[in-house]
Amino acid sequence: MLNGANILITGGTGSFGKQYVRTILERYKPNKIIIYSRDELKQYEMAQVYNDPCMRYFIGDIRDLPRLEKAMNGVTHVVHAAALKHVPIAEYNPMECIKTNINGAQNVIDAAIHCGVKKVIALSTDKASSPINLYGATKLASDKLFVAANNIRGEKDIQFAAVRYGNVLCSRGSVIPYFKKLIAEGATEIPVTDPDMTRFWITLQEGVDFVLKNFERMQGGEIFIPKIPSMRMQDMAAAVFPNIKQKVVGLRPGEKMHEAMCAEGDSHLTLEFDDHYVIQPSIQFTHKVDFTKNGLGETGKPVEMGFDYNSRDNTLWLSAEQLLEKITLTELEDK
Repeated sequence: MLNGANILITGGTGSFGKQYVRTILERYKPNKIIIYSRDELKQYEMAQVYNDPCMRYFIGDIRDLPRLEKAMNGVTHVVHAAALKHVPIAEYNPMECIKTNINGAQNVIDAAIHCGVKKVIALSTDKASSPINLYGATKLASDKLFVAANNIRGEKDIQFAAVRYGNVLCSRGSVIPYFKKLIAEGATEIPVTDPDMTRFWITLQEGVDFVLKNFERMQGGEIFIPKIPSMRMQDMAAAVFPNIKQKVVGLRPGEKMHEAMCAEGDSHLTLEFDDHYVIQPSIQFTHKVDFTKNGLGETGKPVEMGFDYNSRDNTLWLSAEQLLEKITLTELEDK
């Protein structure tokens, strides 16, 4: 699928970008992989590890449309992973989050159309479903932009879609590395927001594989959502750090007790496939698309009205043993 492709990853020095690059280099023979991000140190460090002849490193910000257009020249596939993601920081710096997550998303779309890219997938988040915080609201706006982009492409042969999933185990800035850091610094207890808080969990490799598969599935306009397990934050902390006390600290600004990925309000648009859901566009496209059958020939069916796919009522749950197995596998993949 990606043999001979020219692939650009915005925010490519992050946890997802590194795992995505590693996977592509192992499975395919791309012509170019372009890392587009604004941190020169992270690019330098990444280039010491990922130095295949096909690798290219572009310093640039997704707020900068002319630079994006230069970077996308000749590109066939784009993964848009760049975003401001920290919920409390976004609450205190709302306009900065808007500039990156919304204006930057539109820049990616405009550059992709201008440069004749073939397929674009934007990474989203469960926080974009019925958002209560600014980060989630900006990602919902971004999702809407990428869906609507399929209507403004004109005669260009280009498809846009989004992928929405939950918390990524052991990714940079996530809770498990944070707890490990606290303990390494001498902490005798770890902060847990609420004993009953639940979250969806996915590994980096599972997220990468889902994005790769959706490049084959996509027809343009979908929001893809994997079926993944939930776990209570309290149980997660107890499984990974069984001998450390927990301190309940309460909800941070903009946090939910439980996350959803397919909200009840979207149930009339949601299709269920064997291992994932698809939220269809709420708008009519100028071209007809049958989303019940995807590019791989998989078929989906409408969910019941009022369906709400959330981390509290999920039918899939991680046991402590399964969680530890996933963490061990993730750590081995990192080596």
